[in-house]
Amino acid sequence: MGLNFYAQPNAGPAIPQGYHWPLQGHWTYADYCRLPEDGWIYEIIEGELHMSPAPLTRHQLCKLTLASLMFAFVKQNKAGVVLDAPTDVMLPGLANPVQPDIVFVAKAHARIVKEERIEGVPDLMVEVLSPWNWMIDRHKKFAIYAKAGVREYWIVDPQARTIEVFVLQRGAFALAGKHDVGKIAKSKVLKGFAVAVKEVCPA
Repeated sequence: MGLNFYAQPNAGPAIPQGYHWPLQGHWTYADYCRLPEDGWIYEIIEGELHMSPAPLTRHQLCKLTLASLMFAFVKQNKAGVVLDAPTDVMLPGLANPVQPDIVFVAKAHARIVKEERIEGVPDLMVEVLSPWNWMIDRHKKFAIYAKAGVREYWIVDPQARTIEVFVLQRGAFALAGKHDVGKIAKSKVLKGFAVAVKEVCPA
């Protein structure tokens, strides 16, 4: 089956028997829908299945804090839609699906938010790093999100207590700012939205 594991080798999910799972590079959304609901996070990027266990509590605290702040700002300003994981995001030809930690879709693009999933390219995506999947967030997803045309990408590191803001320039992400404790992270796409790093990433 050639799966990618981001935990201890003996801690893998209970994959159901009786179904012929595809080789890496050939996974589809139909295959994804057959995967078990067992607490693992499954994503399909360029036909490859990636999986990781449930996130740590520190990760969840960072995600929920940032999502709450962004949700309140977007609602107050009627700027669009904010959703957090687990939300399936279908990036045409690239990912079917990914599950970013936080997604912002501007009001002008709200049509891509469907009942079951997001079908299209969000304006801003956020990933909160975990010990077992940080390489995916920093490299694989970094490249895929840029290729898809995501206008802004935030990487939150709970351990280092930093927030990196990347903006799309000529088809690639450029670092707009790396903010540590005592600094304020500001969005370029979501105008006026800013958060204190120490609030999102507590000690």
